[in-house]
Amino acid sequence: MSLDDLPVRDDLRGKKPYGAPQIHVPIQLNVNENTHPFPANVADDIAAAVRDALTDINRYPDREFTELRTALAGYVGEGVTPDQIWAANGSNEVLQQILQAFGGPGRILLGFPPTYSMYPLLAEGTGTGWVTAERAAEYEITANIAVTAIREHQPNITVFCAPNNPTGTGISLDVIAAAYDATDGIVIVDEAYHEFMPDDQPRATTLLAGRPRLLISRTMSKAFAFAGARVGYLIADPAAIDALRLVRLPYHLSALTQAAATTALKHAPVMLAQVADIRRQRDRIVAELPKLGYAPHASQTNFVLFGGVDDPNATFHALLKKGIIIRDVGIPNHLRVTAGTEEETTAFLSALAQITPC
Repeated sequence: MSLDDLPVRDDLRGKKPYGAPQIHVPIQLNVNENTHPFPANVADDIAAAVRDALTDINRYPDREFTELRTALAGYVGEGVTPDQIWAANGSNEVLQQILQAFGGPGRILLGFPPTYSMYPLLAEGTGTGWVTAERAAEYEITANIAVTAIREHQPNITVFCAPNNPTGTGISLDVIAAAYDATDGIVIVDEAYHEFMPDDQPRATTLLAGRPRLLISRTMSKAFAFAGARVGYLIADPAAIDALRLVRLPYHLSALTQAAATTALKHAPVMLAQVADIRRQRDRIVAELPKLGYAPHASQTNFVLFGGVDDPNATFHALLKKGIIIRDVGIPNHLRVTAGTEEETTAFLSALAQITPC
C-alpha cells in the first residue's frame, strides 16, 4: 500500500512534507540553528529543573503554563504582561494555531514570497487559501505593495516574516502599520530572528497598543540555541490569546518543556551573549563573499542569502563533499548559509574559495 491508496484529503494528494535535508556532516550550516556549544552551566540547571519536573510527571502539566508565560513576559519586557503571552511546541505550532483559529476553509492567508516555506504548508494543512504578492527590489516590501495586495485579495490573515527567511530582509514598522490599517483581518509578524536585528531598530511589539488584531510570533530556537526543545511563543492582545485556547490540544506543552524553557530564560544574558558573535560571523560572510565573486544580500538574521552562484546544485554538493552543508532554497543562482562559529565560518569560506573558479 502507498499513500495514494489511502483516503487522504484530495487537496493533500501529490504534496510533499516540509523538510530540509538531514545529512550529518561536521559543519551543518543549513537550517539557521545557533551552532555555538550550549553552555554547560545552563544545561546543568535545565537538567536539574527537568529532573524536578519528573517527580510529578504522573500528573498533567499546568495547562496555562503560568510560570513560563510570566518568564516570557519578563524576557520580552516593553510592558508586556503574561496574559499577552502564548506558547507552543515551536513557533510553527503557534502559527498553525493562529490559522486554525482565524483561517480555515473559505478564508485566505496572504504572504510575500520568497518567504518562509512553512506558510503555504500550514495553509494547506488547515484548509486555508494561500495567495501571494511580489516583493520589490532586494526583496523589500513597501507599504504600497502591502496595502495594494490586501485590497486586491481581501485576506483574513496577512503574514510578514520580519526579518525575512530566506532572504534576511528587514521590514519597516510603517509597512506593518499600513497593512494593519488596510485590513479587518489578522496581521502576523513572524519575528523568529528578531534578536539578530540591530539593537536600535524597533520591534513590532512597539505597535501592539491599540492593535488587537496584531499577532507577533517568536521562537527560542535561534538565539537561545533551543531548536531541539521546540518552544515558540506569541505576543498579542489577551483576546487573541483566548482565541488560540479554542484550538489548542489539551495540555499541549509538556511539564518537561515548561521546566526547560523557564530555566533557559533565567539564563537569557548568557545565551544572548552568543548573538554578538553570530552577528560578527554573519557580517564577515557578507564582507568576504564578494571577494569570491558572489553577491550577498544584506541580512538582519543569523544567515546570509547570496547570489551569483552559476550552479547552486553543484556548489551545494561540492561543499557537501568537504563536510559542509548549506541550503538551496530554490531561488535561482542563490544559496543560503547559516552564520556559525568563527571556526565554521572560516571553514565555509575556505571551502567555497577552493571550489570557486578563478
